[in-house]
Amino acid sequence: MKPMLNDPEVQRVVDTFQLGLPRNPAAGRMGELLGRGAGSSLEFQEYREYMPGDDIRHLDWGAYARSDTLMVRMYREEISPRTEILVDASLSMNSGNRAKERLARQLSALFALLSGRMGGRPVLLPLQDGPIEPLGLDSLDRLAQLPFTGRTALDELLLGNRVPLRRRAIRIVISDFLFPHDPAALIRRLATDASALWVIQLLTAWEADPPAPGGRKMIDIETGHESDLVIDRSAVATYRARLSAVQDELLKNCRRAHATFATLVADRGLAALCRDELCACGLLRVA
Repeated sequence: MKPMLNDPEVQRVVDTFQLGLPRNPAAGRMGELLGRGAGSSLEFQEYREYMPGDDIRHLDWGAYARSDTLMVRMYREEISPRTEILVDASLSMNSGNRAKERLARQLSALFALLSGRMGGRPVLLPLQDGPIEPLGLDSLDRLAQLPFTGRTALDELLLGNRVPLRRRAIRIVISDFLFPHDPAALIRRLATDASALWVIQLLTAWEADPPAPGGRKMIDIETGHESDLVIDRSAVATYRARLSAVQDELLKNCRRAHATFATLVADRGLAALCRDELCACGLLRVA
C-alpha cells in the first residue's frame, strides 16, 4: 500500500478542496477556525442579559441606556487548533473488497492535511483494541500500516474513556456505524466539549443497497460466526429499513448537537465523494 502522503488521489483532492469551516481573519495563528459556541474571539455573535460572573468588559452600555437592562456582547469562539480524527479500525471496516478501509485511510489523511494547511494541529486517533496511540502529521504515513482488526466498538471505547479526547477540538468521526449502539447516547458523547463535530458513515455499495441473491453462507467478520441464510426480498427490505432507521437517528441527533452527518458509499472513490457528497453537506469546499 502506498504511503498516504504520496497517495496521488489524496494529493489531488488536497490541492482542490479546503475544510468547509468559517474563517476569522482577525484571529491569526492562535485560532483561524470558528466554532458554534460562544467564546472570546473578535467576531460578534449576539446579545444576552447580564448574569453574575460575566466579564464586565463585555457589557454594552448603549444597550443598557436603551433598554434599562444590562446586556453583554457574546462573541463567536475560536476553535482550538487541535483537530481530532477518529477512524474506526474494526474488522467490519475491511469487509467486502476493502473499499471502506481504503477510503477511511484516504479521508483520514485528507482531513489531517487540510487541517494542517489551515494552521490546525491534526491528531489521528485509530479506534482499535489496544492502547490508542495518537498520530500527528509527522507520522501520517503510518496510516498505511494501520491494521483494521479491532473488535471493540466505538461506543465501548468511549464508555471506557479509552479515546483521548480534548475540549474545544474539531472532532471528525469516520466509521460504518454497523455495530449495536444508541445513536442519541453515542452522538451526545462525541459532541461533548467539541467545538465542531462531523460524523461520516462509510458503507460499501452492497451495504448501502444490497440485492436479493438468494441462499448464502453469511460470516460475521468480527466474530467468525457462520449462518446459512436465504436473502430474499423480504430480508433485504428488513435490512434496508433497519439501516434507514439507524441513519435517521444519527442524522436527527447530529442536528440536535449542531453536528454534521454524511453517508458515503466507498465504491464511488475519493474524488467523486469529495466533489459531490462532502461539498454538498458543507464539510469541504473548493479552494
